Amino acid sequence: MNTKVEAESTGRVGFVSLGCPKALVDSERILTELRRDGYDLVSSYVDADIVVVNTCGFIDSAKAESLEAIGDALNENGKVIVTGCLGVRENEIRDLHPGVLSVSGPQRYEDVVRAV
Repeated sequence: MNTKVEAESTGRVGFVSLGCPKALVDSERILTELRRDGYDLVSSYVDADIVVVNTCGFIDSAKAESLEAIGDALNENGKVIVTGCLGVRENEIRDLHPGVLSVSGPQRYEDVVRAV
């Protein structure tokens, strides 16, 4: 008799991490929390229930890359949460991308997990 029980996924999350090694550490912490809560990480925005974009806002080129990544995620999925260093400029993000669901700054892991 096979008694193996498969855990049911809570949902699927697309994730992009931009910026410095600190941003990568923040991303790993967020992903660890989401996996613990039962979410699956998917590589395609289209296959995701929601997309998290961990941004960089340190230099102009990184800021532009982050804003472009937010736009791409919105275009491909429509449900986007923004976090990271650029998140401290919430008004700027929302002016360009009013469709984002949530914006938080760096090291706000709990805010991101709650928003998912």
